[in-house]
Amino acid sequence: MVSDPSVLNPRLIKKLDELTQEHAHLSEEAVSPEVVSSPARCTQVMRRLGTLSKVVDKYALYQDLQRRIADARQMLEPEQDEELKKLAADEIETCLDLVSVTARGLLEHLVSSSTDDRKGVIIEIRPGTGGDEAALFAADLYRMYERYAERKGFVIEVLDVQPTEMGGFREAVFSVTGADAYRCLRFESGTHRVQRVPKTETAGRIHTSAATVAVLPEVEEIELDIKPNELRIDTFRSSGPGGQSVNKTSSAVRITHIPTGTVVAIQDEKSQHKNRAKALRVLRSRLYDLMEGQRREKRDTARRSQIGSGDRSQRIRTYNFPQSRLTDHRINLTLYSLSAVMDGDLDELVQALDDKRKEELIQQL
Repeated sequence: MVSDPSVLNPRLIKKLDELTQEHAHLSEEAVSPEVVSSPARCTQVMRRLGTLSKVVDKYALYQDLQRRIADARQMLEPEQDEELKKLAADEIETCLDLVSVTARGLLEHLVSSSTDDRKGVIIEIRPGTGGDEAALFAADLYRMYERYAERKGFVIEVLDVQPTEMGGFREAVFSVTGADAYRCLRFESGTHRVQRVPKTETAGRIHTSAATVAVLPEVEEIELDIKPNELRIDTFRSSGPGGQSVNKTSSAVRITHIPTGTVVAIQDEKSQHKNRAKALRVLRSRLYDLMEGQRREKRDTARRSQIGSGDRSQRIRTYNFPQSRLTDHRINLTLYSLSAVMDGDLDELVQALDDKRKEELIQQL
């Protein structure tokens, strides 16, 4: 139990005061003619208000408990009536217990109130080392996320998939939308390693290969302004497995963001217009991720110590098919239910990773 009503340190109190002021400002802005007349801005303001409300309400309760404790302590002065002192002591004990619970709840709200958590995501899967087997594993990962999305009621939209002749994927880019999609899928970024006997292996030997996964919060146009003169847009003909022509028109689109050199190519649709729209969605998410990465680099190392840190080169998980074993190396969690996981049952993994992240962030706070 936390027995000190000043359990929240001064820096955290300052941060909570700033969030309270932001909440008050946005509450006024939400009813202004400028915001009411702009659906995009109105959505953005209301979303941020929803994120802040729980924290602000909890902080108001915390402050009220502190005031009650301060008032009760004044009644403990020597000249006060003994019965009043007894009531004051009981009040302080009750409030201190409530302060402990409220402070913990505040910290949990702070670490789980990221605006990104409510966003949809764009996921990119690519084979790593392992040739054809890595491409097949990339396709297996796509199906795993597809089934997980079905279980959670999320919606998947394919943005770009490049299949191989053997049924694997050279690349898969898709969006997942739904409440808390980013919170549920954010921990998938990194290198996924698989150990199994490939279909093409005649001697029954176990091979190790890998695929990389990138999970990016999907960014709305209003959140990231990309100027047209910063883009170079090229078109080319789409091609399928083995170079087979998908269509005879230049419908595939490649967009280059000149300031950062970020390149996105989409050829999934036969319509150049649709491919361009999809490419811009992916580009916005990649640029947002790049900007967030740069911001994180400027912060204290402790502030950046999220599970796995999102480093694409880091091996985060091993899928051992002969032993039906899955190991998440970030939290040393081993499950012997690989078939269920590959069928989209990721809840136990997601919960364990989310709990660990909250625990570490609370320790930092």
